[in-house]
Amino acid sequence: MSTKYFPKDFLWGAATASYQIEGSPLADGAGSSIWHRFSHTPGNILNGDTGDVAADHYRRYKEDIALMKEMGLKGYRFSIAWPRIYPYGKGKINEKGMDFYDRLVDELLEAGITPFITLYHWDLPATLQDLGGWANRDIACWFADYADYMFQRLGDRVENWSTLNEPWVVAFVGHLFGEHAPGMKDIYSAFLVTHNQLRAHSKAVRAFREANIANGKIGITLSNTSHDPATDSMEDKIAAKVAHEWNNYPLFLHPIYYGDYPDTVKEFLKEYLPKNYYKDMEEIKEEIDFVGINYYSGDLVKFDPDSPLGGKSVERGLPKTEMGWEIYPEGFYKILKGLQDEYNPKEVYVTENGAAFDDKVENGEVHDHKRIDYLKKHFEMAHKAIEDGVKLKGYFVWSLLDNFEWAFGYSKRFGIVYVDYNTQKRIIKDSGKWYSQIIKNNSLDF
Repeated sequence: MSTKYFPKDFLWGAATASYQIEGSPLADGAGSSIWHRFSHTPGNILNGDTGDVAADHYRRYKEDIALMKEMGLKGYRFSIAWPRIYPYGKGKINEKGMDFYDRLVDELLEAGITPFITLYHWDLPATLQDLGGWANRDIACWFADYADYMFQRLGDRVENWSTLNEPWVVAFVGHLFGEHAPGMKDIYSAFLVTHNQLRAHSKAVRAFREANIANGKIGITLSNTSHDPATDSMEDKIAAKVAHEWNNYPLFLHPIYYGDYPDTVKEFLKEYLPKNYYKDMEEIKEEIDFVGINYYSGDLVKFDPDSPLGGKSVERGLPKTEMGWEIYPEGFYKILKGLQDEYNPKEVYVTENGAAFDDKVENGEVHDHKRIDYLKKHFEMAHKAIEDGVKLKGYFVWSLLDNFEWAFGYSKRFGIVYVDYNTQKRIIKDSGKWYSQIIKNNSLDF
């Protein structure tokens, strides 16, 4: 069997998000976020958990970077907490909040780790939500101003930037299903939020070009599930296609690359489209440097005339993670290859991939072999995708640390590093040790 090497300059890393790991959400002059409000509202989060302490990364970032270095990570994808920089979402800058990210970036560079910044990973300043949040058209300008300030402050040291993390989740899980902040159940708002996130993204990209960052690259990070038809029937195939265009990268990349929503989406959106739709779409069609792909799972879609989108998920008997998500590495390949074939992005990064399992500490160690198996199979699919022409440049495992898993609180562990939430002690899991060998050899075979 031939050795499965990855490209010479492949960027192996891990990913996190500000509200999930930092803790100290109101420290040093930071403003409240929608997730701070949401988690402090009784009934929203399992066990009443909040992000007040999380993994205490705000105070322990040096220790965490030392762990990254020990594991040999080449890159670290993290997000900026917008309310730390602008406590009121706009206007006055909070220098102490900015200082934290200055120190974080400098410490990463000192450790030889490439910083990969996400500007928005769901923690919108609460004061902006009071003005309508993502449903307010003005947010495109508020976000662009925030992004521009970050480019000015960190662009001398950070080359890689992602505008938004999983805008589909922001729009639908936060504004239609009500399971995430801000906890709304309003279909009109969900579509408006989708559109305004795209407008905000494009304005931030234009600000990035004007910032003229040396070797700078900017893209967007999108959630994906592999939707396969349950049978070969035309009805099931159409249902799977609609699910793909609604829930995966086409919903956002079609506007970015072609200046319009996919046909199936546009048909549903007719009554929700803004008056200046075509002008908006021209502005949204802004060239990007890479696409970030988040992938965890797949599902099987069967035609269902009673479903709003004409399909429903059905079981296919695959093993599942602690999240109840089926383990389907083949779907990962389909997403990566489909992305390259449909939109031909300049570069692709896997910005999140990982799994939650019921990890236990045994004699000071965490033997998470299920996670190793999960990652190995997904790495194999990534390697196959590269061989088949996907311009995959890097891979960020989710997550560096066990953390606050949104509505599930601290009940789910995704980390390759275990966190004891009572003591904040860190333990590199077996998966982290195994991953360090993958990175060291830049190969699946060692």
